[in-house]
Amino acid sequence: MRNLFFRRNVFFSVLSGIFVLCLMAGLCFAKTFALNKEDAMFKKIHWLGHAAFRIDAEKVIYLDPFKIKDGAKKADLILITHGHSDHLSPEDIVKIATGQTKFIAPPSCAKKLSGNVTPITRGQKINVDGFEIQAVPAYNIGKNFHPESSDNVGYVLTVEGARVYHAGDTDVIPEMKEIDADIALLPCGGTYTMTGGEAAQAAKLINPKIVVPMHWGSIIGSKKDAETMKDLLSSSYDVRIMGRE
Repeated sequence: MRNLFFRRNVFFSVLSGIFVLCLMAGLCFAKTFALNKEDAMFKKIHWLGHAAFRIDAEKVIYLDPFKIKDGAKKADLILITHGHSDHLSPEDIVKIATGQTKFIAPPSCAKKLSGNVTPITRGQKINVDGFEIQAVPAYNIGKNFHPESSDNVGYVLTVEGARVYHAGDTDVIPEMKEIDADIALLPCGGTYTMTGGEAAQAAKLINPKIVVPMHWGSIIGSKKDAETMKDLLSSSYDVRIMGRE
């Protein structure tokens, strides 16, 4: 009788242990899943060099297409931050645009585009094909390449639950404190935009989960600038230097 009682206790102890382990594994999985929406989105983001990106979501989204390779995917949506030729490039737009492509751009750029064009200004938030798009300030401080008086913008784009911030051409500006982003694409090449050190400061203001250096390796800036940015943030932030596609 005692042996039966002992065996029963052992059985229930083992069963309870298995239940606790399964419960803990389930909680860990749920926690990992909850934290990984930005990782899932990151896999859909492609750096095309300089400040150009493509997001392969339900729609194909381009930001500041520049030096686009022949045969690139056609665009459902193209976002332009400002009118400089390395951001608003007609010869690249023609490679990816179709008659159904929609454009989002500040007013000074919108008038240079044709087709389905929606002008957007700083602080404005719109919804296009189910994507929330917010235009945010982007400008220089102490230099005149991108003056605050211009209508240049950056974008916070909500795609599949993740918020992606494309800063455009900017310095560290006070408005960055108000930006809510899971993934931040930040220029770090210096001269016209932030240096690697300044981009690190910007990341700390924005506090995203993933930081991606951009605006280097073409025209201005080098991988060293991206690495400087990563070194300054590595203890607290997930900085991912992307390879150009």
